[in-house]
Amino acid sequence: METRYINSDLLIIGGGSAGCMAAIRAHELNPDLKITIFEKGDFKYSGSITRGMDALNVVSIPGLTTPELYVESMIKECQGIIDTSPSYLMAKRSYDLLKKLEKWGVYFIHEKDGSYRTLKIHTQGSFLTAMEEPDLKTMLAQKVEQAGVKVFNRIMGLELLKEDKQVNGAVGIHTRTGHLIVCKAKAVIMTAGGLARFTLPNSGYLYGTFDYPGNSGDGYTMAFKAGACLTGMEHTERGVLIKDVNIPLLAVSITRGGKVLDALDSVIMEEGCSIYGYEGMVLAMEKGLSPLKIRLSHLPNEKIEEIEQILFTTERPIQKRFFKNRGIDFRKQDIELWTTEHQLCGGHGMSGLYINEKAESTVSGLYAAGDVAAVPKQHLTGAFVFGEVAAEQAVEFVKNRDKKIGLNSNQVNRIEKKRNGYFDSSGKEILVHELEYKVRRVIGDYVVSPKNVYKLERWLESSKTFKKELSQQVLARNGHELSRIFELENIILCADMSAKAGLARTESRWGRSHARVDFPERDDVNWLKHVLVQKEDNSSKAIVSYRPILNQLK
Repeated sequence: METRYINSDLLIIGGGSAGCMAAIRAHELNPDLKITIFEKGDFKYSGSITRGMDALNVVSIPGLTTPELYVESMIKECQGIIDTSPSYLMAKRSYDLLKKLEKWGVYFIHEKDGSYRTLKIHTQGSFLTAMEEPDLKTMLAQKVEQAGVKVFNRIMGLELLKEDKQVNGAVGIHTRTGHLIVCKAKAVIMTAGGLARFTLPNSGYLYGTFDYPGNSGDGYTMAFKAGACLTGMEHTERGVLIKDVNIPLLAVSITRGGKVLDALDSVIMEEGCSIYGYEGMVLAMEKGLSPLKIRLSHLPNEKIEEIEQILFTTERPIQKRFFKNRGIDFRKQDIELWTTEHQLCGGHGMSGLYINEKAESTVSGLYAAGDVAAVPKQHLTGAFVFGEVAAEQAVEFVKNRDKKIGLNSNQVNRIEKKRNGYFDSSGKEILVHELEYKVRRVIGDYVVSPKNVYKLERWLESSKTFKKELSQQVLARNGHELSRIFELENIILCADMSAKAGLARTESRWGRSHARVDFPERDDVNWLKHVLVQKEDNSSKAIVSYRPILNQLK
């Protein structure tokens, strides 16, 4: 297995929505810039949207809503744990983003009066703006390719290179062959997504997750090892989605007249999606009133056809075959729902790298955008906006940085030695998928809500055993299994960070996202602050610190 060395001005780790937008914007600002992307999957269909999307969840349309109103809504949804500047900036740039996408050919739905079709999913204001663009990801990929960006497919980021307290590139591994690629760069933008494979989905299938299953917390752990601060790791997000297939449906159907019912046909949600409706659904399931159901049969046929058009052609076209095989016609049958696996995510949740409104992490030369960054509930809009912001800042950073970029050969040698050790199969007999199943089951037992001291500490003890088994007993028979060992290592480390952050926040907040049975009440007096997790100097140990809320719009 070879080690390949390359040079770049700007390295982007993750080729999804945020990574594409960062590359496009960086090229716009400096066409001579040498830009490289490490993409874990196939760049054409990679990232959380994979193909298309039915909406931008956050657009502040002039005359209809304001960035200030969006921030007010987010303060309520996040129960005060939010720095306002990043969210304000995202909303402020969101309309210009929409117009830019329109120029690229992205189709946004208009009403008869010419206005954009907007729907209400936030506590205040109608910010969700409907689109119908089944080819969104391929459009982005084509623009990146036209810009001459060098894309390396099937490369999983392993570790950031660092020298003199600045990030100067990264080491990646090919997920099929196991060879390493070392990229020296003057700046790095982390866009590697969140952690989808945290606990197990109700189907029990390891890859049957709501979010892109390749999101195994790689960006979190790479940043952590480089010394960056992460925040919100105690916030574990869990959705209510289509049972057995883990595909979203609520925002498309409820905002168009559908209803969520419990098993006794009592209405839980209608006329709009909200955080309170989600809480009501989880409460109903905890009372044994599952499965929950979405009912569309009362709607006129043209409205059902509109919902089908979006579901079957845009974000997850596989739905059409799923419902056909099960004999489900929306005009006659209800659609069963179930809670999915827990995840750590900045897009739908609040977890990730701590960044400011400039997309700067706490480590020089490292920027972050998309689900890997802790801009609460930013969705696709945040991925696009902060992809651009990160590029703008990184391009300026590259311009002012010394042309000579060093390489810590000792760091590369250590990674090679670790890779070779994982690939040495002598005396090993545990298959990686078997250990991953056990790890994620135990995370579900001990790390997520309802939480208490005993459970969280029990995980931290179990984690030591899993790490030992991973290094000494897990068999890698090929490059793919080798990369999955690194993924599992990341999952375990993220669970450690989540457990330590969960132990530190001695209150309950965000409903089921952080419920401590030993501290059942929300405590704004003591806990209206960020819980940060960071690597201890000269150690791999995670330590906890705190940072006040920065409410610049107060």
